[in-house]
Amino acid sequence: MKYLAFILFTVATNAAAQLMLKHGMMTLGPLSFAGVNPIVKILQIVFSPWIFAGLFTFVISMASHLYVLSKVELSFAYPFLSLAYVAVLVFAYFVFREDINAWRMAGVAFICVGTVLIAQSGSGLSRDAITETPIQTSEIAK
Repeated sequence: MKYLAFILFTVATNAAAQLMLKHGMMTLGPLSFAGVNPIVKILQIVFSPWIFAGLFTFVISMASHLYVLSKVELSFAYPFLSLAYVAVLVFAYFVFREDINAWRMAGVAFICVGTVLIAQSGSGLSRDAITETPIQTSEIAK
């Protein structure tokens, strides 16, 4: 649980990036490559402010996730990323007025229950992080 704050930061930045990308695509309107050079259109998309901010936020999220992966087991850290679905669903409902039906709510409930079960499963510290003994290159070859 020592790295839970970093895991939740990764989740938050991942969800924020999704919301920024959605807002950016909504401001650009429907995509059409008709009569436009595809390279120019892609550059227009990538460098629109909200899309660029979303992509940049994804980079921050990935950097945070890489740090987390260096400290805890993948099987502990990765399932927490599903909490981004929960955050996106809630914010999409309030910000973009997207529909939430019973099936989506049930799915979110299962995600939350699963994440709680994983969080309760242990600290998630990798064997190397617990022992803090560096692995020698000669040991990997064995």
